[in-house]
Amino acid sequence: MSLISAQNLTIGFEDRTLYRNLSFDINAGDYCFVIGENGAGKTTLMKTILGLRKPVSGSVTTSDGLKPDEIGYMPQQTVVQRDFPASVSEIVMSGFIGKLGRRPFFTAEQRRLAYSNMERLGVNDLARKCYRELSGGQQQRVLLARTLCAASRVLLMDEPVAGLDPYVTEEFYGLVSGLNREGITIIMISHDIPAAKKYATHILHVKDEPSYMTKDDYFKRGHGADFSIVRDGGDC
Repeated sequence: MSLISAQNLTIGFEDRTLYRNLSFDINAGDYCFVIGENGAGKTTLMKTILGLRKPVSGSVTTSDGLKPDEIGYMPQQTVVQRDFPASVSEIVMSGFIGKLGRRPFFTAEQRRLAYSNMERLGVNDLARKCYRELSGGQQQRVLLARTLCAASRVLLMDEPVAGLDPYVTEEFYGLVSGLNREGITIIMISHDIPAAKKYATHILHVKDEPSYMTKDDYFKRGHGADFSIVRDGGDC
C-alpha cells in the first residue's frame, strides 16, 4: 500500500510551469532517488509533497495512516546555517520543537530518543561540541539525527551529500541505506547516478515529461547514461 501518492501533478511557480501530468506511488520501504537537471523543479516537487507549496493542478495524498509528524525533511544547508552557534545536542533536540505543543520543555522520552538517534548515527560523543566546529560530514550526521527526531516513517532529503568528499559521501549513503533497511522510506534529491544505481529502489526523473519507474527498469531503458554527476548543483 502506498504511503504517498501523486496524481496528475502539474508543478510550477509564478507564471512558469515546470512539468505536467506526473503520477507516482511511494510505498513503505522504498528508496526513491529524484533526479533531473538543475532548475528542473526537484526541490519544488519535494516542497509540494510536504504541503509547503500547492501544485498548479493535481494532488498529493497520504495513506496507510501516515501523519504529517511522521514525515521529516532535511533541506540543503545554507552558509549561515553551517555556522550556527549551538551545541550538537541542541540541534538534534530541535527536531522535537514541532511536537512540543503547549509544553515549554522536552520530555524525558524525547531526550532519550535524541541521544539514541545521536548514537545511531555516531555523533553521541559530539553532543556538547559546537555545531559550527564540526566537519561537513559530521554536520550532515547531526542534521540526519535531528530529522529522525522530527519523523519516524518517511525522510525527504535535498542533496544531502552536496559538498562532501567521496569517502564521507559514501559513508553517509551507507547510513541512509541502513535506515532504509530498518523500514524508513527515503525520498532523496540527487545528481549522483552511480549512487542511484547502487541504492535506489525507484527513480523519479524530473524533466519536461517526467517519469517514475523502478531502478531496474530505468537503467535497462538506458536512462542516466549521459547524466552528469553534479554534487553542488542548485535547483528550484
